[in-house]
Amino acid sequence: MTPTRITIVRSRLLLPAAAPGELVVTDDDVRAWMRNGRIARHLLRYRSGRLLTERLETSGRPMLMWVLRLMTRGACFVEDLDGRTRPVTIPLLCRWSVRLAREALQTDHLLGRVEREVAAIASVDRAGSRPTLDRSASPLFLRTDLSFGVRAGGSVGHIAGVVNELGEVLGSPIVLTTADVPTLRSDIEVHHVSAPEAFWNFQELPTFVLNEVFHTEAFRVLNGRRVSLVYQRYSLNNYAGLRIARRLGVPFVLEYNGSEIWMGRHWGRPLKYEALASRIELLNVNAADLVVVVSRTMRDELVGRGASSDRILVNPNAADPDRYNPKVDGAAVTAHYGLAGKTVIGFIATFQPWHGAEVLAEAFVHLLRQRRAYRDSVRLLMIGAGPRLASAKHIVAGAGLSDLVEFTGLVPQEQGPQYLAACDIVAAPHVPNPDGSPFFGSPTKLFEYMAMGKPIIASNLDQIGEVLRHGETAWMVPPADAHALATGLMRLVEDPTLRQALGEAARRDMVAHHTWRAHVRRTVDALESRLCARVA
Repeated sequence: MTPTRITIVRSRLLLPAAAPGELVVTDDDVRAWMRNGRIARHLLRYRSGRLLTERLETSGRPMLMWVLRLMTRGACFVEDLDGRTRPVTIPLLCRWSVRLAREALQTDHLLGRVEREVAAIASVDRAGSRPTLDRSASPLFLRTDLSFGVRAGGSVGHIAGVVNELGEVLGSPIVLTTADVPTLRSDIEVHHVSAPEAFWNFQELPTFVLNEVFHTEAFRVLNGRRVSLVYQRYSLNNYAGLRIARRLGVPFVLEYNGSEIWMGRHWGRPLKYEALASRIELLNVNAADLVVVVSRTMRDELVGRGASSDRILVNPNAADPDRYNPKVDGAAVTAHYGLAGKTVIGFIATFQPWHGAEVLAEAFVHLLRQRRAYRDSVRLLMIGAGPRLASAKHIVAGAGLSDLVEFTGLVPQEQGPQYLAACDIVAAPHVPNPDGSPFFGSPTKLFEYMAMGKPIIASNLDQIGEVLRHGETAWMVPPADAHALATGLMRLVEDPTLRQALGEAARRDMVAHHTWRAHVRRTVDALESRLCARVA
């Protein structure tokens, strides 16, 4: 059937199933058409069109909108995750284009204002300021990133894990967030902060604008209520949490998950305003009453940049032992993918560069070449979606094994345990950093695997090798070594007794040391100790 409607989906969102007569593509596909000239065959081809995006407020990017309009003979519109719609008309596109030109002239003014605010915050001497921790008051949690529509992954697990347990140690949490956080408890007070439409067409500038929006919204929401502390998951160019904590006179806890500058250089694209981003990053680290990092490598990186080690807490990631546990029923997943009677090797991820999805795919190819009988009895279940999914699929398809591997696509965080329950072995094949620096991560999936009581095969890489013990709680292999990973998988496939022993030991270790409740208690206790030491 010749498609009569085109749907363009932002690349970070889940692709919906195409309706009859509908063509569904990503915005990256459309950009590729523009580069190779294939866009010409799509002009005025469709009777209607739509763009699926995260928020209407962030959709005003004239180039893609003009392309959608030119591909459509009739009505077209933008639709966001909340089901809100906005018609894409020629007058609207003209207004967006004019605004784009106007904002280009206002860029220097915005950056100048941010520079002055950062300098003013940094110049305040807090030597005589001694905030105290009121455990009965509500903690204010800020999620300030501009990642919308993220339904699963380590960041989701971390945010929900911390927020859900804060209320067990302090008062009832108040959350300000730019996007929904899956698996948050239903009784958590959550306020959504709308990202402004201003400067959305410009690299990084919306992150600067968001500071004032969060600052204003925080005091509107609080309206005089007592706050125990401000806890912020650091995001690019954001200093709202520090400003709010200073104004309230309460402790500021910064959760630091790695340098945005480093990640831009090695896993994305270099930041345009890198020098200013670095100043803001260090401002937060040096001004926080406590900085929480998930690994010793991350602490060492901050100390190397001049941060004081006595204000840094190394607090690895964790899991919820009730949500993730060996009694979770995976029968529906097993039936859906036809896995009954098979030994299933599982992997769950957002398929980022550090996850090693390609290494696992190559290892599975080696495994099947060494043990051809496994074609009848072993399957690989790759759960999730992300930038390295396509390359993993390519490796499997190139070996002619696509019928032995199930790629589930994005699975909501709420359903993750059921998918892991369908697995007999779970893999964490993380790879070293591309520049040779130490691996600074603390994979959330590692602790979820442990909580499920599943036998783990994992890279012996920095913290992963510290949390897991070879032959006791996991089977460890050299990182980025597909042959070694295949050999380890073979050992686990052929030894069910070893699998059971590893899984049970991992579960016991996780419950004893790696729950989110213990993680949050360590954070609050460390903050209180630091504040008391400062007073003394």
